[in-house]
Amino acid sequence: MYRLKKIFATDNYIVPLVAIVMGFLVGAVVMLIGGYDPIAAYSALFKRVFGSPYDFGEAIREMTPLMFTGLAVAFAFRSGMFNIGADGQVLIGMTAASVVGIKLAGTLPNFLLVPLAVIIAGVCGGLWAGIAGYLKAKRGINEVITTIMLNWIALFLSNYIVRTFLLLQGQNRSEDISASLSMTFLNSMFDNARIHWGTAIALAAAVFFYVYLWKTKQGYEMRAVGLNPHAAEYAGMNVGRNVIKAMFISGVFAGLAGAGEVLGVFHYQSVFAASPGYGFDGIAVALLGLTHPLGVILAAILYGSLTYGSAGMSFGADVPPELIRIVIGSIIFFIAAQGIVRWVLKPFYFKRKKEKVL
Repeated sequence: MYRLKKIFATDNYIVPLVAIVMGFLVGAVVMLIGGYDPIAAYSALFKRVFGSPYDFGEAIREMTPLMFTGLAVAFAFRSGMFNIGADGQVLIGMTAASVVGIKLAGTLPNFLLVPLAVIIAGVCGGLWAGIAGYLKAKRGINEVITTIMLNWIALFLSNYIVRTFLLLQGQNRSEDISASLSMTFLNSMFDNARIHWGTAIALAAAVFFYVYLWKTKQGYEMRAVGLNPHAAEYAGMNVGRNVIKAMFISGVFAGLAGAGEVLGVFHYQSVFAASPGYGFDGIAVALLGLTHPLGVILAAILYGSLTYGSAGMSFGADVPPELIRIVIGSIIFFIAAQGIVRWVLKPFYFKRKKEKVL
């Protein structure tokens, strides 16, 4: 009972909610300065998300990779590292799933091929992140530098594999992938929106995140290493092993995001001119969610809704969709600078205390 009270304590949810409201207000002010109608813009945004079953389903599809990459960044952060390489790990997961889904099609039935492609994608994403973890643990190289560099290597490596082994003749993409994560029974309900099993896997990953870090001995060691590696080492914990393991698990989450995109959304892999950006959005989601798995899921829902709904602002209210980035950036700023939010709330808290005294 005490834990439930702690989770739902007023301060735990009031400050983030007020930060979100303040972010929307900042966005409204910017729109007014630019000569746009914020009420019409926000109305068009929410209508885009909730206006039809198809749009609602597509908004869920938009949220799914953000859940995975947000969990990836948050898990590494809880273990004392900053994983900037989730974007590259997503690409490696995409490529691994594409190779399995295309090259083994026909040799394995779908009920074996799909799980195998998902598992291989997660493992390859984990191994890719594990490179940065190994260099951090064994050579002391900062993971921010290595993960950024590995993003570019992952981009060119995935493009090389698609062009050399998977390319559809005359197209700038791979052959079609027959293995599918699509939820066919829900697709028809949502007017053929591209909802897939990756969403359920992301929710299961969030549960794993929480149970592993807070309910197991290995998770306790990882959090201890993240809080103070020197104290953890003094206590007899293997810091290097925990660093590598944490980066591997972080990469698994990102790799699963890649599997969801190629197996559940597009059913092929493109030759990318630049990184798709899921990993960098995942950093924002992790910060919005205060690096807690439940917070990350809620932040991904918010971020995905705003991102998908921003197209409605453009078509419905003639507002540039880029303005939604100001709203998202403002929300992140106010969550990071909680002192400002608490200063805004201070008069209300003072008034409430005064009423209790009277």
